[in-house]
Amino acid sequence: MTTPAVEFLGVGRHFGTVRAVDDVSFEVAAGEFFSMLGPSGSGKTTCLRMIAGFEAPDFGDIRVHGRDMGGVPPYERDVNTVFQDYALFPHMSVADNVAYGLMVKGVDRETRRRRALESLAMVKLDGMQARRPAQLSGGQRQRVALARALVKQPRVLLLDEPLGALDLKLREQMQVELKALQRQLGITFVYVTHDQAEALSMSDRLAVFNHGRVEQIGSPEAVYENPETAFVAGFVGVSNIVDGARAARFDTVADAIAIRPEKLLVEPRGAIRPADGYQAADGIVAEIQYHGSSTRYQVTLDDGVALNVTVPNRDLSRRLVADQRVTVYWRPEDVHRLRGATP
Repeated sequence: MTTPAVEFLGVGRHFGTVRAVDDVSFEVAAGEFFSMLGPSGSGKTTCLRMIAGFEAPDFGDIRVHGRDMGGVPPYERDVNTVFQDYALFPHMSVADNVAYGLMVKGVDRETRRRRALESLAMVKLDGMQARRPAQLSGGQRQRVALARALVKQPRVLLLDEPLGALDLKLREQMQVELKALQRQLGITFVYVTHDQAEALSMSDRLAVFNHGRVEQIGSPEAVYENPETAFVAGFVGVSNIVDGARAARFDTVADAIAIRPEKLLVEPRGAIRPADGYQAADGIVAEIQYHGSSTRYQVTLDDGVALNVTVPNRDLSRRLVADQRVTVYWRPEDVHRLRGATP
């Protein structure tokens, strides 16, 4: 059996009365791109800092490639960290910034330069070794920070919201590049983000954090398609969450259910019904939001349940209008029972 790259065994970290991390257990496989996803204050960054050695757990054990990290200082751990703020030395060249950690470790000048140039090539910054950070774009500075972490050849790379300061287009480009680089190198990436689209697009598996606990762990597809709690259903993407007596319309034994807006169909009242297997309810279009490639309709059913329905904009001539009477359709297999309280 392969030893996990990172293990959390009943780990807790409290700050006074705040349980930042509350009895958390999970494993990260060697060579995996593993994301910790959650809102601010959910515990994900504290977990990352404990792996790095910047924080110590109050209880529980953390292992990196089978080695217990209790009492091991950060500089002796086979990990390295990339932060959101690049923390580059402005007076140093790009090459010297990348090689700085090797210099501190006493690596000779020629080896430092060779490995720095190799790391810069990995992140597509060939030929920029002589520049200063101020001469680079935000995306290029982020690549320098990544090269500086990789040059020490860690077995586990920790990334704390590294793309948070970039604009949307550049962030999406860097997501593709990061995932490709991780596959190329084959090292373990542990990635912290509050951006669910980022976690879904890059991760092999992800852990969804909430109030210091892990609510669900799985592949992006499993977490999105089969949310286990109301928090996961609402935080990872958009979901219609229905609880109490009204949930019985969708599932007669569930206390709460979730169904994704894109899984619903909506048609004008009296239009041709979809194929067999769909259930239906009548309502009225309450709100309309145009999103470019799709339109989101909020439909209020006759029993008061409000549902968001996302429809691809393939034929704008068939768009619905406000206050129009409609019928909403869904398949029973797209309805997910939820455990825990609704948010």
